[in-house]
Amino acid sequence: MGGLSWNTLTENHEIWRILTSPWLHSGLFHLFINLGSLIFVGIYMEQQFGPLRIAVIYLLSGIMGSLFAVLFVRNISSISSGAAFFGLIGAMLSALAKNWNLYTGKISALVIIFTIFTVNILIGFLPFIDNFANIGGFISGFLLGFVLLFKPQLRQMPPSHKGKLFEDDMNRSTRLKDQFDRPVLRIICLVVFCGMLAGILLAVCWGVNLNRHCHWCRYVDCVPTKRWSCSDMTTSCEAMVSDAQLTLTCMANGKFRIFPYTNISQARTQDLCTLVCT
Repeated sequence: MGGLSWNTLTENHEIWRILTSPWLHSGLFHLFINLGSLIFVGIYMEQQFGPLRIAVIYLLSGIMGSLFAVLFVRNISSISSGAAFFGLIGAMLSALAKNWNLYTGKISALVIIFTIFTVNILIGFLPFIDNFANIGGFISGFLLGFVLLFKPQLRQMPPSHKGKLFEDDMNRSTRLKDQFDRPVLRIICLVVFCGMLAGILLAVCWGVNLNRHCHWCRYVDCVPTKRWSCSDMTTSCEAMVSDAQLTLTCMANGKFRIFPYTNISQARTQDLCTLVCT
């Protein structure tokens, strides 16, 4: 309901799905994994850089990831909620690289970032979860991290203790913080981010589908198994209304579902048809 698919974007012109897709999850398992990872990473990032900058990175990465996913979208419903979280992972990596000398547990930090990244990428191979959105969100967060995360709030951080994501070197002077505030690097990353955003928007407006030029790209987003297929689905249903109930029958596999409402939009009906045919 509100996910991305090729037909809904190109034929029905439901552009609003680009904004709804980053807020959706594919099920309880995906929801719990995403929220658990977000709490683990988000609290640390907010403590170190403040909630405003982290919120900006989170929102922009979600939108950028959704737009990037449109370039590879197929006629299979997908959601891009992981893009915003991957933006925080990318921002964490850029903050670590930019403030390398301010941290003592560098290797453990890299291992944690790599582990979280790998686990969530593997989850992205499951149905309905768009890995292209995750990749786009990660790149977006990495660039925005260099733009916005230029001064860690070391003096506002609580004392170091076991179990922290990084062990901060609190004995560093304020002068060290200013060494890593490089305006040139921020300007370059901002220009690259704006250029990438403009290019993706232009490609989306032109209806570019990169899957036509890259036949193996679908396996970045989905691994076929006996339980699900990675091929595009043709979702057409026969609708029958009776006694304030809507019965949708999938023309591809004969499955049907009965819904206790009838006064719904065409877009909603198409979403329900996709649900029945899945």
